[in-house]
Amino acid sequence: MSPLEGDYLFSHFLPLERRTESYFVSSPLRGEDEGGGEMKNKNIKFAKNLRKNVTDTEKYLWNFLRGNQLEGFKFRRQQPIGKYIIDFVNLERKIIIELDGGQHLENKEDKLRDRWLEEQGYEVLRFWDNEVFMNIEGVLEFIRKKLLSPSP
Repeated sequence: MSPLEGDYLFSHFLPLERRTESYFVSSPLRGEDEGGGEMKNKNIKFAKNLRKNVTDTEKYLWNFLRGNQLEGFKFRRQQPIGKYIIDFVNLERKIIIELDGGQHLENKEDKLRDRWLEEQGYEVLRFWDNEVFMNIEGVLEFIRKKLLSPSP
């Protein structure tokens, strides 16, 4: 049994095919672990688990992002930021890439998450899974332009 079992927050953002378990991480919004210690450790463990269980879309895009292949920019995958686990992030330019399946259609939690991340100075780029597979050149060009554009 996973030490993170029971967390709706994280399991809600997983693609349907990866929702085999639910995970629980205490929420500082509920007054638990406001120092971040226990929650941070659980986030790191959860992120490591996600790195081992990537979706086909994440694996496909990662082949183009890994090893500084995109204009020399370094990306990290399944990176904890605050209470969230981000699909891909470039920390230098503060650009986040999220890949969405059908479960993200009109998702209020995604909007709250994006707003919080933007308040922290990140720009969130969202792509549908089918867009990545059917138009990888367009997706990479959009990411490239964001990476090379001046910071706001």
